[in-house]
Amino acid sequence: MDTLGWSGHPVCGKRYHFIIKADGNSIGGYHKPCMCCGDVVHIYESKCKSCNLDASTDDVEDWVYNQLENTTHLLHGVVHSNGFGHLLRVNGREGGSRMLSGCHIMDFWDRLCKVLGVRMVSVMDVSKKYGLEYRLLHAIIKGHPWYGDWGYDFATGSFALTLDAYNLAVEKLSTLPLSTFLAQRRFPSCIRDIILRYQSLSERELLNIRDLFGFLIKLLHDAPKCSSRVDDAMSKKRRASGVLYSWTKSDVECVEEAMVKVLRAVTGSNWVNQRNLRKAIYKGQPSDLLDYCLNELGGKMVADGIFVSSRRNADGDFEYRLEAGSSASNCSSTSRSLSEENLVLDMRFLYESMLHPQTMMKDLPQETRDLAISCAEKLLDCKQFVKDYKPERMSINDPSVTCLLCRVEFTDESEEYASLDPPPELIVLSNATVSDLKLAASKAFQDVYLTLKRFQAEELVDYGGVDESTQVKKLLGSAEYVRVRGRCNAKSGWSKFSMERGIERWTVECSCGAKDDDGERMLACDVCGVWRHTRCSGIPDSDSVPANFVCQGCKSSVSVTKNAGPCKDEVVAKVAGESLTAPPDVR
Repeated sequence: MDTLGWSGHPVCGKRYHFIIKADGNSIGGYHKPCMCCGDVVHIYESKCKSCNLDASTDDVEDWVYNQLENTTHLLHGVVHSNGFGHLLRVNGREGGSRMLSGCHIMDFWDRLCKVLGVRMVSVMDVSKKYGLEYRLLHAIIKGHPWYGDWGYDFATGSFALTLDAYNLAVEKLSTLPLSTFLAQRRFPSCIRDIILRYQSLSERELLNIRDLFGFLIKLLHDAPKCSSRVDDAMSKKRRASGVLYSWTKSDVECVEEAMVKVLRAVTGSNWVNQRNLRKAIYKGQPSDLLDYCLNELGGKMVADGIFVSSRRNADGDFEYRLEAGSSASNCSSTSRSLSEENLVLDMRFLYESMLHPQTMMKDLPQETRDLAISCAEKLLDCKQFVKDYKPERMSINDPSVTCLLCRVEFTDESEEYASLDPPPELIVLSNATVSDLKLAASKAFQDVYLTLKRFQAEELVDYGGVDESTQVKKLLGSAEYVRVRGRCNAKSGWSKFSMERGIERWTVECSCGAKDDDGERMLACDVCGVWRHTRCSGIPDSDSVPANFVCQGCKSSVSVTKNAGPCKDEVVAKVAGESLTAPPDVR
């Protein structure tokens, strides 16, 4: 959980999980059958009501594991007691939510973090939309990931990618001209046809990839959710809450003809709003039939060269009128008549042909294709983002109260504390002396971090020799930060919790420049023990990790040793009068 987020922090004593379950039930609704009688036992019950069998610790652990590992939660976030957290999961409508969209869930999470005074939150962006990698698609359209709409910024890129590299990749790929795809006659005609189609539909000129995909997303937001085919739509509407609808396809055609007659009777270029059109043909027609016909009316061809144009007025209501031309010549009516299904199909096809590095069309000029693939790979490799909430300082009017952000330094010689650098803690004191400040600082870090249970502050850095009874307000004045030096006095017994990343030491030194674990798949050399990305070592992500691996550097050193002649670590064997030199075991 914490390998990527706050791996350099000491382990906190408490974590608070915030979960919205997909089924809408309380988190306490988890239950399992009793091992003795088989009756349902809820997690909050200490024993079975039927046979009085006591619930075991394993039952509680099973419940905790079930909740924390469940991938169907609409929201799962965790906040450590030091104010740093992780957004672990957001599942909107495509992830199984019946009511809440991803935006609704993110709005709630963002407000919750602000109310709680959360300091920073990390997230690994593996979001998908329409079955596509949304961190690539959204970055092309908006210049930042989807989480960026709530203030999440670039934290660190995999494979040693930097913020500058990310921004440059966004700019180069999103501004790739559509003319590049239209000018090549050897391209599949369907790609040119789709691009030209959407260029003709848009009221503003579509010049590059950002314009094209941005327009597609806009159309998808406005697209009708129902099928464009009458028969399919009617079959879905025939049964609701167990009641059969009586209207047929001929009923639909009759109502549509009546609507067109009303529009023909309108003089000039006047528009007829949906409400008035509905009233004009009501006459006992079922309301669901009228709703369906009004929904399908925009863009409908009624005669040669005549179609029904539609638009939204200032009040947000649809208006209709007859216009000369084809429905494709009118953007508003066409965007309304395009089905969501067809738009998604076009989106996926263009995404795979123009954006995704593994499926990008091969007919592009080689230099352009190499650039596009490189940029797309960089965007896909940037998954880690973070939001700094910058919680406001406490507004206190009492002049006797002091608010300080306190950092600690350790005098312990133990390696356990050598690399420890916890984030500062807020200390609030009233009429405090130096002695009070040291006691408050000791308690603050003891309460938050497991490995600092015995920490005792001994002195204020840069204020050595100051009397314990000195008033903090007088000593520090308007300063907002203070550093405290102290020790933990003895091995705490919590050493395995000294760091979120664990106590195991490893060295990462990859050819891409990575110096730490970035969440991507790695393997260690069997000779030197240094970790590298499998991808950078020539092992595709689709292949399994080999049982034995020796890095190129160690291979070269072994080769040099062999060429230099026998050394003390080599074994010389005599076989049939010939010398066989065996290199050291490299597993």
